[in-house]
Formats: sequence, C-alpha cells, structure tokens
Amino acid sequence: MCNVFLLWSAAELHFPESPVSRMRSRVSSMAAGSSVEWLKSVKGVILDMCGVLYDSGERGGQAIHGSREAVRRLMASGLTVRFCTNETQNTRERFVQKLRVMGFDISVSHVFSPAPALIHILRERGLRPRLLVHDDLIPEFDGVDMSSPNCVVIGDAADNFSYQNLNEAFRVLIGLEKPLLFSLGQGRYYKETDGLKLDVGVFMKALEYACDVQAEVVGKPSAEFFQTVLSDMKLQPHEVVMIGDDLLNDVGGAQRCGMKGLQVRTGKYRPSDEQHPSVRADAYVDDLAAAVNAILTDH
Repeated sequence: MCNVFLLWSAAELHFPESPVSRMRSRVSSMAAGSSVEWLKSVKGVILDMCGVLYDSGERGGQAIHGSREAVRRLMASGLTVRFCTNETQNTRERFVQKLRVMGFDISVSHVFSPAPALIHILRERGLRPRLLVHDDLIPEFDGVDMSSPNCVVIGDAADNFSYQNLNEAFRVLIGLEKPLLFSLGQGRYYKETDGLKLDVGVFMKALEYACDVQAEVVGKPSAEFFQTVLSDMKLQPHEVVMIGDDLLNDVGGAQRCGMKGLQVRTGKYRPSDEQHPSVRADAYVDDLAAAVNAILTDH
C-alpha cells in the first residue's frame, strides 16, 4: 500500500522545494512521509470554483476535465466540503444553477460568496452604496437603501467598467468626508474559455489611488471571510485545506488563517507561481482530480 501511494505521489503531487536540488528533495521528502503527513489530519475541504471546477465563458463556461467526479467523490467521502468563491457576476442562486447545468450537485447553502457577506455589513453599519457591479448581481441588493450614497461597492463589473461608470464612482468617493470603498474580492485576473480577463482588483486599485483610500475587501483573501466559512464547517483551521488556482487570494489567504493551501495547475495558474518570493503552496497538483486523490488516500 505504501509503495502504491509513493508512485502515485511522484506522478501527480508536487511539493515546493529548493530549485537547486528539485528532484532529489522531492523524492526524499515523500519517501520519509513528512511532506504528506498533514493530509491525514484533514477533516474539511474548501474549494475555489472558477478555475478549479470550471472555466467561465460563453454559455456559462465549461467544467474542467475530471472536476465533476472529483466533487462527487469529496461529497461522498464524509469530509466537510464548502465552496468559496469571489464570483460577483451572478447572484449566488443563479451561480449555483449554472453549476448544476454543468453537472455539479451543489447546495446554495454550501457556497460562500462576497455579496451576501457585504449586504450584512451594509445593514449592520447603516451604509447606502453606490454600486459598480455586474448587471446580473444587482438583484442580490434588493431591499438595500441606495439613496444618497455614503460608500461605493465595486465588484467584477465586466463591461460596466467604463470610464463613465468609474468616474461616477470616483465622484461619490471624493465627495465624502471619509471615503469608504468596498471591493468584492481583489483578484488581478481570471481565466475564461477565450483567455485571461482583468478582475476587480485592477479597478479597485485605480479608485484607491485616485481617492487616497484603502478599500475594505470582502471575499478572499479576507481573514473574516475565511473565518465565516470555517465557522459554518465547525472545524479548526489546521483541520482544513483550501484548493484554488489563485496563489495569493486562495492559497495565501488560507495559509494566513492557519489552513493548508493546495494550488491546482488549472484556471489562472501560471508556472511562475511556483517560484513566488513570498507565497508557497503546501503542494501543487495538476488539477482537482489529483488533489482529491491525494486527500482521500488516507481517508
């Protein structure tokens, strides 16, 4: 059994090591068993969605090879599974419906996205937002007072990121005595079926610079956002692994909360991620199917 595991690990699971002796350290660490020891204590898994389960694009996008079966296996394994996304181009309900069309059997209550978390903050603090978001996300804000805005909310607005709309958001912020900007995530870019696309973080930085303000980020990599998911799972950070394609927001954010972070080589992954100067995944895997194989080996 041990030999089978080592052969599989060498083929599919890759751990960060010194570039000087990459292959030698990889084999020796796995042979000793120390690098995979933490997999045995995993009780819960948090999955990023876009770039891990599917690539977005026209007609809703398409599932990544092997991801449907991988999710099914995880859900049947007895591990606690949640889905954590910075998706802000749809309401959570419509987003889950899109995934079900792709063949994923996912419950809305198991999906955590920034908009519902932000709405709780707005109501708790008595804030009235000026929205710069995707048209399909606006129904999420039904019932939220948006008269005389005293803050700006920015999400992945896609084609709504026009000069006119950005300038209107700027004018609201610059006109406030204490400018308050909320960003639904802070990603730099993401992958669709036709290539990479700029994400909300690029436009967030523009407004921060113009208004000399620091945005409050709701969503990954916010520690508060991750803690909400962990609380729902009723697990401690060291018992949970995050699987994502975004080294900084998925892996780095999870690690700062005390979780382990696996990066998949799908979605927005770039080979240079494995040489990042400050964030190193606990392991790199080719795709979600490989990650699930690793996790379920000892469960």
